[in-house]
Amino acid sequence: MSTFFLIPIVFFALIILFASFFIVKQQTAVVVERFGRFQSIRNSGLQMKIPLVDRIAGRLSLKIQQLDVIIETKTLDDVFVKLKVSVQYVVIRDKVYDAFYKLEYPHDQITSFVFDVVRAEVPKMKLDDVFVKKDDIAIAVKRELQEYMSEYGYDIIKTLVTDIDPDAQVKEAMNRINASEREKIAAQFEGDAARILIVEKAKAEAESKRLQGQGIADQRREIARGLEESVEVLNKVGINSQEASALIVVTQHYDTLQSIGEETNTNLILLPNSPQAGSDMLNNMVASFTASNMIGEQMKKSSPKSGGK
Repeated sequence: MSTFFLIPIVFFALIILFASFFIVKQQTAVVVERFGRFQSIRNSGLQMKIPLVDRIAGRLSLKIQQLDVIIETKTLDDVFVKLKVSVQYVVIRDKVYDAFYKLEYPHDQITSFVFDVVRAEVPKMKLDDVFVKKDDIAIAVKRELQEYMSEYGYDIIKTLVTDIDPDAQVKEAMNRINASEREKIAAQFEGDAARILIVEKAKAEAESKRLQGQGIADQRREIARGLEESVEVLNKVGINSQEASALIVVTQHYDTLQSIGEETNTNLILLPNSPQAGSDMLNNMVASFTASNMIGEQMKKSSPKSGGK
């Protein structure tokens, strides 16, 4: 009978022995209470407690944790927008007691403070400023949380505004505005390019006209020089200037007729083109030269008289 009663006692003793030890994982703090009253805080490793007297009241992670809070609020220009604020926090190792006993639901407390700060800051800004100054919002949230949560054993590592989501119609309007601005800039560039092409084309045409005029002037200058040389040659053989000029004109007339005759598909018509045209042209030129010489002589004769008076 003694052996029969000994087995349960040994079994119960083993249970008590195993219940006296517990393991705490790395980056974890365990709160131990004795008869419902705080007794100690145990860190990582193998720990021991008194069975049936001490109990594990709770475990707190000492790792950095993140809480994502989504807030809907209104901007200064009456646009409703949703913001996603990510709060990174950690339990202060020396304040595990405060973190465990002073706050029942730390996530709810942090969420309430994020709502309060964001809804106080964003209504002061226009929608465009919310995008530009999102870091200012995050800094304001961290400042308020740090001041409040440090009393309860929590350290706020960083706060981030990770998403700004306006109403769908507002986003569509903003996209249209951006598209219009880009089209305006594109049109300005296209207009500048077209203007440059027009200016450069005008410069090229002006330069072409200048060179063309210079070429025509040089051509006429050379023609005149050639005619002058021709007249000098004819003068040397006893032909006066009027007759030489008439001879050159008639020669050029027949040269023109010859060049026209060489082209089979030409549409050019030379008027007059009768056989006596050359003779008429020569007579007219001789008469013109004679009349011009007579007028010149009369002007020379009348010139001294008028000077004497």
